[in-house]
Amino acid sequence: MELSIDDIKRLEEAGHRPVEFALIDDGVTRLRNVDGWCYFYSRAGKSCRVYKKKPLGCSLYPVVYLTNEGAIVDETCPMGHKVSEEKLRTKAKILEKLLKKIDIERVQHAKLLMPVDTIEIKVNQKDPSKK
Repeated sequence: MELSIDDIKRLEEAGHRPVEFALIDDGVTRLRNVDGWCYFYSRAGKSCRVYKKKPLGCSLYPVVYLTNEGAIVDETCPMGHKVSEEKLRTKAKILEKLLKKIDIERVQHAKLLMPVDTIEIKVNQKDPSKK
């Protein structure tokens, strides 16, 4: 699951270190899985260890976004059948906004990491419209 900067900050404020719960996969910050389970899922307690601080994507689940299909209910979720059409539409709108936000954050972060020699610097260039 993709994480926004707000998700990461919220989890950090709860005492968790990003190096432990997140990974970067092809430029995308994602929630780490351990043995096929969410990093924060307690198998012993069968519950989320950060429920009150969970990422927004967790709140939207089982609504997920597939590139060629858009927002759908994850067919692997045993409770997916309980998601009404109205709830799907509502969560889909929130999910689309979240993914756009994460895309913007990714672009901004990439620009910060870009080598200086690849950035156009126009400080000393004269404006051709002004003679």
